[in-house]
Amino acid sequence: MEKKSLTALVRNQLETAREASSGRSAATVYGGHEHVMRQTVIALAAGFSLDEHDNPGEATITVLKGRITLFSEGESWEGSAGDHLIVPQARHAVNAVEDSAFLLSVAKRR
Repeated sequence: MEKKSLTALVRNQLETAREASSGRSAATVYGGHEHVMRQTVIALAAGFSLDEHDNPGEATITVLKGRITLFSEGESWEGSAGDHLIVPQARHAVNAVEDSAFLLSVAKRR
């Protein structure tokens, strides 16, 4: 059993994102190459994005802090702290409306 504080991780990742030229920071909470599921806390400073990319498997976003917009195939969905978004099985991007952090959960395709 392993326990991690998402609150502390969000705080640390947001500090790192604000200082990074990319405006983002990430830390894997669970998973990796030997697991089907991977969970990652991603922090984005306001106005920064994860550029459009393919979906590697089933994925969800749980917004932990701030507000984000998820874009895919001409549609968009806003999420704020406490919201849970299902990531479309298509190319997508995420933009931070304000300093934000979210938990990305991905179950990779086999």
